[in-house]
Formats: sequence, C-alpha cells, structure tokens
Amino acid sequence: MSKQIRLDDDVYERLKENKRDDETYSEAVERALGGRTFGDLEATFDDEQVSDMRRAIDEADRRDREEADKIADRLK
Repeated sequence: MSKQIRLDDDVYERLKENKRDDETYSEAVERALGGRTFGDLEATFDDEQVSDMRRAIDEADRRDREEADKIADRLK
C-alpha cells in the first residue's frame, strides 16, 4: 500500500539528488533513515541480554551521578 506525503521543495531536491539511479524514492528514504527501527531490535536480543544491558546502563548512570555529585561538592 502506498501513501502520499508532502515534502518541502528543498527537501525533495535533496532526496532527489541523493537517490541512487537503481532505487525507488521509498528505498532512498529507507536508506536515509537507516532501514531499521528500534522496534526491529526486539527480535535481536533475548530477555537476558536486555536485562544485562539495562543493568549496565543503570550502573553507568549511577556512577555518572556520583561523579557529578563529587564535582558539585567541590564547587560549593
């Protein structure tokens, strides 16, 4: 199913200039967007991997907050 969208003239010209001869405009837009979404990653990682990543992010956030607090204390 196709959809119509409006593009500003300058955006259309940029898309047209960057579109490859062997691709459609849809393919050019998909390439420009990276072709994948965060939703696509759902099938890439299992629950354990997601939990590990969340723990690592939380730990990095905790360390960053501690470091920021130390710096703030020194500036008082």
